[in-house]
Amino acid sequence: MRLDGAAALVTGAGRRIGQAIAIGLAQAGCDVAVHYHGSAEGAEQTARAIREAGRRAELLQADLSNAVAARGLADQAARAFKRLDVVVNSAAIMVREPIETVTPESWDRTLDLNLRSVFFVSQGAIPHLRRAKGKIVNIADLAGLEPWPAYVPHCVSKAGVIMLTKALARALAPDVAVNAIAPGAVLLPDEWDAGDREHIRESTPLERLGSPADVVAAVKFLLAGTDYATGTVLVIDGGRHIR
Repeated sequence: MRLDGAAALVTGAGRRIGQAIAIGLAQAGCDVAVHYHGSAEGAEQTARAIREAGRRAELLQADLSNAVAARGLADQAARAFKRLDVVVNSAAIMVREPIETVTPESWDRTLDLNLRSVFFVSQGAIPHLRRAKGKIVNIADLAGLEPWPAYVPHCVSKAGVIMLTKALARALAPDVAVNAIAPGAVLLPDEWDAGDREHIRESTPLERLGSPADVVAAVKFLLAGTDYATGTVLVIDGGRHIR
C-alpha cells in the first residue's frame, strides 16, 4: 500500500498513542479522520499538526462505547475524503482496578470501548476497505498476552482484540489485511511516578522505555512496509514478554 494520498481513520486520536499515530500517518502522506470522544482540545492539536504536514484533517466526535456510533464512524470518514483506505483502532481506556472492586458497570465500560467498538468500527469500514483493498491495524497491548492482576478487564479486552484481529483477517481475506500491534512500555500511565518508570525500565530486557514513535513505525510497517502480513500481532515491548 502507498500511504501518500491514502485516507485513514484513527480512533482515539485526541491523545497519547492515537494522536501520535494520526500525526505520523499524515507525515507519511495520509489524509486523516481524527476521531475523539472527550479530548476535543487534543483532537484540535492533532488536526493542526496534520494540516501543518500538508494533509487534510477531519474531526469526528463519537462515543464508541455506543455500537451504533462505532459502526457509523467509517462512513463519516469515507464521506469526508471520498474514500477510506486505512482504519487504525486505537481508542481505549486502561483502568487500574483490584479484582475485588470490579463491577458490572466498570467491566462493561472497559470491554465496550476496548473490544466491542473495535469490531463495530471495523464492521462499518468493510465496504470501503474492500473497495480500496485497504488495511486495518488494531492497537492491542502486552496486557493481552500476559496477566496483570490489577488490570483484569483491560487484559481480557486486549486479549479479545488479538483474537478479533485474527478472526477479522480470516473473514476479510483476501481483500483486506488485518493486523495488530501489542505495545509494551512505550507510554506509561500519566499517574505513574518516577519509581514506577524506573522499575519498568530495569525489568525490560532492552533496559529502556519505548516511545510513541516506536508504535508509529510499527503501524507504518504493517501498512506500507509489507503487503504479505495478515492476522499478525507485532509485539513492540523492548522484550518485556520474555523477561
